[in-house]
Amino acid sequence: MVVSKRSLIFIMVCRLPKPKSRTDIQFHVSGVPFNLDRDIIVEKSGKIAELLKEKSEDSIQEFLRNIPAHPNTFELVARFCHGFRLKMSCENVLPLACLAFYLGMTESHSPNNLLSKALTFFEQKILPSWNETIKAFLTTEDIMQQAVDTGLVDECIESLVGKAVNNPYLLGEPIVNFISDELSEDDVLHHNPSARRKLFVSEWQSEDLTILPLSLYELTIHSLNRHAVPLRFVAASLLKYSKKWVFCSAKGDEKISVCKTNRQREVIEAVERLMPHQKGLFPCTILFEMLRFAIRLEANAGCRNGLELRIGKQLDQATASDLLIPSRGYAKERRYDIECVKRIIKHFYRDYGSNMEGLIAAAKLIEEFLFEVASDRDLEINAFVSLVEMSSAASMGTDRSSDGIYRAIDTYLDKHSFLTESEREEVCRGLDYHRMSAEACEHAAKNQRLPLRIVVQVLFLVQLQLRDAIVKDIQRTDNKLTQDEVENDRELNLSEAIVKNEMEKMSNKVIELEKECHVMRKEIEEGCVHMVKKEKTNMWREMKRKFGCINKMNNCNCQVKKKRVHPKLGT
Repeated sequence: MVVSKRSLIFIMVCRLPKPKSRTDIQFHVSGVPFNLDRDIIVEKSGKIAELLKEKSEDSIQEFLRNIPAHPNTFELVARFCHGFRLKMSCENVLPLACLAFYLGMTESHSPNNLLSKALTFFEQKILPSWNETIKAFLTTEDIMQQAVDTGLVDECIESLVGKAVNNPYLLGEPIVNFISDELSEDDVLHHNPSARRKLFVSEWQSEDLTILPLSLYELTIHSLNRHAVPLRFVAASLLKYSKKWVFCSAKGDEKISVCKTNRQREVIEAVERLMPHQKGLFPCTILFEMLRFAIRLEANAGCRNGLELRIGKQLDQATASDLLIPSRGYAKERRYDIECVKRIIKHFYRDYGSNMEGLIAAAKLIEEFLFEVASDRDLEINAFVSLVEMSSAASMGTDRSSDGIYRAIDTYLDKHSFLTESEREEVCRGLDYHRMSAEACEHAAKNQRLPLRIVVQVLFLVQLQLRDAIVKDIQRTDNKLTQDEVENDRELNLSEAIVKNEMEKMSNKVIELEKECHVMRKEIEEGCVHMVKKEKTNMWREMKRKFGCINKMNNCNCQVKKKRVHPKLGT
């Protein structure tokens, strides 16, 4: 920063010790003394003018010793009082406005005063911009109470919330949970912005809310939760804040200062309070990471319980490695925090519905976790048995076999070969060998790590299963033979029915033919008689004609007479 000669002279005049004039007033700002001319400061500050009128030395001295401002800010005020032109920015406008308000530098006291100039600059140059508003808001950390009293904090928050409502992506890209979430078309567009869109969107590389201190950030998120900002974007901002102030700063840093640890603890506790309760906003892996840091930083019980409850609502989306939470505090002798996992599992089954896919996924997850912790040599029998019983109960309603539980028990017995016979029986207490597959039973029957009583029970079960299998095979064969006979009889009956039907059809046709033949025979007979009569009549008439019995008049009733000889011919 280049300082002009005139500015340098002014700074030296204000800050360097000098003989106090009768008309000078000495100010103390954060331990730094400033000497200003009485008439100049009274002309601009209504508060000092009022105190001088009252002539109360104690009040004036108290006021001058406790000015709540940074020395650089008071220096700017002094420059303004001496007529210098101020260059306001997002870094100094709010401290200037707060100090001007404290000193009473209002328009009612003096025209064109500092307070109105600062507020005008803030409204016209700062509030319209997301980035400038965040930068200006950041400067209120050290003057929080004054900024709240003057309403500047509310103005900043209201501006940020309004912009976030119009464009939620200012808060960050939403978390993509590839297990349960699918991006909408609009999300895909924002996740893959074109170069043209990046060029013309001025606030694409926007300032992040994560630069805010926790006190300001918490106020902003509370306000965002009360307004119509989609919760997935609020969750994205919370995750980014956690990564910046807790996750990244803690990785690989075993020796962390007490101050830094306290700050991280405050952040993780605040993030848990601010997290929306809607299921699925945070992937299970992220929630488990938050829980690990909460345990490591020794966060309060409310924070840990809240994270465990959120994990329990979507445990079916977790993996076995997520459940491997390192032990801390009283349980350091164990490798993993078994009690924490048991609480999470209880939360899941208490709040979960009847979705069979989720129940099967959770049962499989518990079996995998049981197998992972079985190799922990420091894991006590009671803790392992309780997990076995929990896993058995989880898989009971899903028709899953007990092979996974048996594998975990076998691993535990292998890693704890020093157990007595009674202790091994205690370990196997939760094993339901009736739900084991034939292969698992065959392996258990030859497993020397199992107690003898369990091996005998498994052998007896194998014999029962073998007997049942043989009986089922015989029944299956009998049923098949019976079914074949039924099928053959059905086919035979079907064939007989077809033949009978065809014979009936042929019989009907024969009857019809016989009827037709009878009718034809009758018609033929009647026709023959008529023809015979006709033929006989015709032949008789022909004979009579030949004999001359038929005259020209066709008289058929004439009789043949003897021819009379003419007398002349007889002579």
